[in-house]
Amino acid sequence: MTAPYDFAPAAPETQQRKADHIRVCLEQDVQCQQITTGLEKYRFRHCCLPELDWDELDLSSLFLGKSLGAPLLISSMTGGTEQASLINTRLAIAAQTFGFAMGVGSQRVAVEAPDVMNTFAIRRYAPDCLLFANLGAVQLNYGYGLAECQRVVDALEADALILHLNALQESVQTRGDRNFKGLLNKIEVLCERLPVPVIAKEVGNGISAAMAQRLIGVGVAAIDVAGAGGTSWAKVEGGRANDPRQRRLGQTFADWGVPTADCVTQIRTVAPEISLIASGGIRNGLQVAKAIALGADLVGLAHPFLLAAHDSEESVALLAECLLEELRTVLLCTGCADWSVLKLSDVLQRV
Repeated sequence: MTAPYDFAPAAPETQQRKADHIRVCLEQDVQCQQITTGLEKYRFRHCCLPELDWDELDLSSLFLGKSLGAPLLISSMTGGTEQASLINTRLAIAAQTFGFAMGVGSQRVAVEAPDVMNTFAIRRYAPDCLLFANLGAVQLNYGYGLAECQRVVDALEADALILHLNALQESVQTRGDRNFKGLLNKIEVLCERLPVPVIAKEVGNGISAAMAQRLIGVGVAAIDVAGAGGTSWAKVEGGRANDPRQRRLGQTFADWGVPTADCVTQIRTVAPEISLIASGGIRNGLQVAKAIALGADLVGLAHPFLLAAHDSEESVALLAECLLEELRTVLLCTGCADWSVLKLSDVLQRV
């Protein structure tokens, strides 16, 4: 599992793609339109007399053995450009301040061009945070192996490695990497040899219960469902494409995938012990709390944090504070003192 060739020549194209992703997400409507997260199908039962003190509510949580101030993940977004570096810095400062977990965008660009690895170097801003490195699983079929995975983990001083699974995105992406054959066996070898946990993550189309079981079977330590209902990476890639065929693919598959709520409930049913992250279309603390009540251990948000980080460090802090207020409100108004009570109660009902 070692790389047989020099990656440097592809770097400029990869860097341009990273810049395009930020631009398209900020400037175009790339949200799903015909499919939702499914969280709107659930409603909390209100408790008018909770017998709790707001100031004593416990938002803390534990994920992969590390304590968090709240079960919130600033999901993987970007890296590899000057603008991405600023965004990652602002996000890392917030993660440290509020005790959130954080993932960075795909570090493939930094493997290809090591001089941009510093755009991912956020540990100095977030010394105590749970940080996730990130590479595309498909790269294991394009020369990447244990050495490259270890390199991105070491560069970030990461606590775990995300392997993102993005078959639809690569299908729509101009000159995408589309050979996904035999990856499960390669992921198994990586899980055995890499000294940090491996997280399998989709990018907005969801992970089914059946696929989650296969991933868990080869040693994946956590699943990030990244379900449908939020940002559509088919629309993002279609929106940046010059080829009319790729643009059409993006439009055709704009609302493809398994809704986030369905992924969480189905995976939790078949794999009650797996560390489970809910992401994909999560936009506020109420949705975060619903995902936790459905069985998630950690909940990720990307697009709201991207918008805030593009604006300012203060905007990121304001978003974080709002999310925490929303989470406290859910706990108080359901009569639940902490997340364990919320998960064990029947306060979330399907409507």
